Formats: sequence, structure tokens, C-alpha cells
Amino acid sequence: MSRRGSCHDNAVAEIFLQMLKRERIKRKIYITRQDAHGDVLDYIEMFYNPKRRRGFNDQLSPVEFEKRNTASLESI
Repeated sequence: MSRRGSCHDNAVAEIFLQMLKRERIKRKIYITRQDAHGDVLDYIEMFYNPKRRRGFNDQLSPVEFEKRNTASLESI
């Protein structure tokens, strides 16, 4: 982490929120706050974590990366 006030402190969160807005929120109109909350949780739990691939994880989703990492640790 860099010192306080540096743009690198929250870069990961900024990238995630940008993708969330671009891929999910701007495409829908929510009637209630509860609808928005449920849809964001659905996006994170049903798409972002299990399916979306990341470049720094050898093009694996976070769930697949964790499975492979856990399997490699168990074999040691």
C-alpha cells in the first residue's frame, strides 16, 4: 500500500465499482432500495466471483483460482 491519499490505496475498489456500474447498475432502474441491494448481491455472488475471469489469475475466475490453490496446497 502506498501512503495515505495516493490513488493506489483504493484502485481495486474503484475498478470493481466501475465494472459494477457499467455492467449492471446503469442497465436497470430499481424501484426500491431493497431491489437494488438484491441485484448487486446477485451480481457479485452469481457472476463476478464465480464466472468473471481475471488477468492476474491466469484467466481464471476467483472461485476456480481458489479451488486450484487449495488443491495444490493439499497435495503438499
